[in-house]
Amino acid sequence: MARIVGAYATSHVPAIGVAMDQGKTDEPYWQPVFAGYEASRQWMEDLKPDVAIVVYNDHATAFSLELIPTFALGCAERFPIADEGMGKRPVPEVVGHPDLAWHMAQSIILDEFDLTIVNAMEVDHGLTVPLSLAFGQPDAWPCPVIPLAVNVVQYPPPTGHRCLNLGRAIRKAVESFDDDLRVVIFGTGGMSHQLQAQRAGLINPEFDNRFLDLLVDDPEAAAAIPHVEYLRESGSEGIELVMWLVMRGALTPRVTEIHRHYHVPASNTAVGHLVLENQD
Repeated sequence: MARIVGAYATSHVPAIGVAMDQGKTDEPYWQPVFAGYEASRQWMEDLKPDVAIVVYNDHATAFSLELIPTFALGCAERFPIADEGMGKRPVPEVVGHPDLAWHMAQSIILDEFDLTIVNAMEVDHGLTVPLSLAFGQPDAWPCPVIPLAVNVVQYPPPTGHRCLNLGRAIRKAVESFDDDLRVVIFGTGGMSHQLQAQRAGLINPEFDNRFLDLLVDDPEAAAAIPHVEYLRESGSEGIELVMWLVMRGALTPRVTEIHRHYHVPASNTAVGHLVLENQD
């Protein structure tokens, strides 16, 4: 059967992608950010996953205020790179895994999660920046990718509990797939940051690191954090952290923390990174 063999969580700051694309990763400002990803890139290279499920949020490229799915699963064969206003990132087109994606859709929907099935979708920095951090700058991504877009842009986003339980449904779906596949799941977005209004530039390291601790040791407590606490403590964009709970739910109750990285600032944003493996 297929199985989830590891999890990779990271912020998806768009400026990180720009720094990589423009060869600025060794500059003094950026070097401390990228140094925290060297060990996990080696971990990913050693893991050699057959498929990556990337939980991310769209930034008004594939979707708009005209259509706002809470959970959207990409089932296409290919996902073009979106032009977010400054040209497409110079990264490979994303190749999907339709067989596993359609199996996941069937399993998860029959598990009573109302997914939106997407057969044509461009992907933006929310997905491509984590891939670049994990895999570097290859001519082609080393494995197929299944995008799972979560609405954290338009209120109301899903609750932490809903996201944790979706992760559990994903694990059940993957493990019921007949092919022998090694799957890695990404949780992306966050950590604390706010991009507008009076609190623009807000960063809360105490909240961020407490969330990382809870995610590893007490995911139910992390899932119980209400929307208003994310807003108050981590800024309006800190709500993206609920996507990390999808990743965590796809793992076993007990996990081993393989790697952790936290750095402030990166383009007025707190950068968090976590690599986990199942204990059970």
